[in-house]
Amino acid sequence: MKHCYQLLLLFAALSGYAQNSKEYDLYVTDTVVNYTGKKVKAIAINGSIPAPTLHFTEGDTAVIRIHNKMHHETSIHWHGLLLPNEQDGVPYLTTAPIKGMSTHTYKFPIKQSGTYWYHSHTMLQEQIGMYGAFIIHKKQEPELPEYTMLLSDWTDANPHEIERSLHKANDWYAIKKGATQNYAEAIGKGHFLTKFTNEWKRMHAMDVSDVYYERFFVNGKQEDHAPQFKPGEKVRVRIINGSASTYFWLNYAGGKITVVASDGMDVQPVAVDRFIVGVSETYDVIVTIPDKDTAFELVATAEDRTGQASLWLGNGVKQLQQPLPKLKYFEGMKMMNDMMTVGGNMKDMGMNMSLQQMDMNTVMYPEITGKEKDKKTAGMAMDGHQHQETGNTDIVTLNYAMLKSPVKTNLPDGPVRTLHFELTGNMNRYVWTLNNKTISESDKVLIKKGENIRIVVTNNSMMRHPMHLHGHFFRILNGQGDYAPLKNVLDIMPMETDTIEFHASEEYGDWYFHCHILYHMMAGMGRIFTYENSPPNPQIPDPEMALKMVYNDDRRYYFSAEVGLESNGSDGEMRLENTRNFFDVEWRLGFNKNTGYETEAHFGRYLDKNQYLSVYTGFDFRYHNSLEREENLFGQASTQNQRAVACIGLIYQLPWLINADVRLDHEGKARLQFVRKDIPVTDRVRLWGSWNTDFEYSVGSRYILTKYWSLSAHYDSDMGMGGGIVLTY
Repeated sequence: MKHCYQLLLLFAALSGYAQNSKEYDLYVTDTVVNYTGKKVKAIAINGSIPAPTLHFTEGDTAVIRIHNKMHHETSIHWHGLLLPNEQDGVPYLTTAPIKGMSTHTYKFPIKQSGTYWYHSHTMLQEQIGMYGAFIIHKKQEPELPEYTMLLSDWTDANPHEIERSLHKANDWYAIKKGATQNYAEAIGKGHFLTKFTNEWKRMHAMDVSDVYYERFFVNGKQEDHAPQFKPGEKVRVRIINGSASTYFWLNYAGGKITVVASDGMDVQPVAVDRFIVGVSETYDVIVTIPDKDTAFELVATAEDRTGQASLWLGNGVKQLQQPLPKLKYFEGMKMMNDMMTVGGNMKDMGMNMSLQQMDMNTVMYPEITGKEKDKKTAGMAMDGHQHQETGNTDIVTLNYAMLKSPVKTNLPDGPVRTLHFELTGNMNRYVWTLNNKTISESDKVLIKKGENIRIVVTNNSMMRHPMHLHGHFFRILNGQGDYAPLKNVLDIMPMETDTIEFHASEEYGDWYFHCHILYHMMAGMGRIFTYENSPPNPQIPDPEMALKMVYNDDRRYYFSAEVGLESNGSDGEMRLENTRNFFDVEWRLGFNKNTGYETEAHFGRYLDKNQYLSVYTGFDFRYHNSLEREENLFGQASTQNQRAVACIGLIYQLPWLINADVRLDHEGKARLQFVRKDIPVTDRVRLWGSWNTDFEYSVGSRYILTKYWSLSAHYDSDMGMGGGIVLTY
């Protein structure tokens, strides 16, 4: 072999040493918590959220018994650990699910050291409490005070309801954040053209995160205190982002932050003013308690700046870190407009973006007041450090190019295979894919033991994605040559292209590679690496059925409905859809024969990668006892008042988010219809309208009261003026 590969080969040798067995019993239970004044269901381990911190020393053998005291199944994945495949903890893929009222024992050698964590890999359980820190100490660890800082996000909402809402593109979370970027706000801030261009390019409001969270926590609290540290002491803080979908900015009121490890692997110390920790990433940092009786704030601020959580280090008067101000969303929207084509593709901006060196979101940071002389090199200095000028200081922000391993990490000699993954997605329908395919739509990626796998990852979406590889560490090719850093999570920003490589060092099994934003993973953003000629996994007795269970995650259908009860009747729509298919029923019911009734139903499929185009088949029944036009716009006999037909059609989303629906019924009658829904006038006021070639039209408005209820007023060419209340689910 060339050099010592990845440190992990050194650690692997420890498995041959005399091992100490260290055992834990973890009891998983349903519970009720109240963090915001509202009681909600959660899952606790040993009665606590987060779960207990597990401590080991390299060379130990871990024996961990999971006692599932719930009536539904669960699982535990050991994030970042090198272990036998059947111990990895992904239900139905590597490990048997832990059924309700049963016990499962994990046993594996500890081959490494560093800061890691564990969490459920079953559905959305991680969001409601199933996560904890997993700390592995070196055999001869430097004597340095330390503290674990486990970050998380909390919502009172049922995570399954969050997931359903995301697939419906519900605007409620943006309303709660104050981030709808509506037309009134755009006009007030001189960005009307920015907003119009954004919608012309078929994009919704800009955001940096998907979900509104009521709380952000450090070790289960909004504020955690560590008064035991004395002035002048250096403290190692083990920072773990155990959130479901939140990135955090880390700032320290006591001065510089020295980063010494990432994802459990040591790096050469690098001093920075701040850094962002991606979902599921870990960083070890060293901070100094200045020489005075003060508690200094190490603050984690959510990337969307809707909240923060703090760790106070030291004892005395609290020294606050300056809070990060609200994002300038329209500046981000303007940047996004420049980056995207009307066809929904990224433009070639002529920039070589990689390794977090060029944070395009910098334009939204009010604390950054310096003006870059050259936008093509915004935020990037010649020394490879990311600098951002403020009014007074030069802020140094960590990026991957600054990480350097203290030992050589060259891969062993072996055949090299290169894979290309494009991160793709549709924010409007919340579809997240690799190479425009979900996990269930893709074959497993076969690899051979001894191969060196190089992966070129390009992010062609407008969100950042923390891509996590199970059971392996990879080198990030960041210009550090032989000393490329080792990680198991790669945060890749919009428009970036990064290259990673790993040695296929395992003997067998399936290993997950996926986005660690929980709702992106559940939507299908990932792949499964599988070693060729793997023996049967005793934990998976029926592999064909088990794989179907894995694939079911991104094949699920989501239900939505909009039902209006108004003075002139009722109208509404119910819809069932998944990644590719949809079924909907819509109706308009009047109170008399003149207003009559209309109902249409469609079954369809999205065709193109951006899901602008869909094809459908269905039927249309209607009756109105009113004067009928003789002809439609195409000169055909009109049937707008009495119709019972089957039809086929195409729907294509035009610029400005207008849906054009052209159809042909079995009698040969054609209809073209244009619909625009949900024009955001203010945070809560929405307009909509439609028109078709049967000369039917309607216009309306609604005022959003809550997530589910709105007041409405509209005029319909068949049903007249009406107003009432609308249930949106």
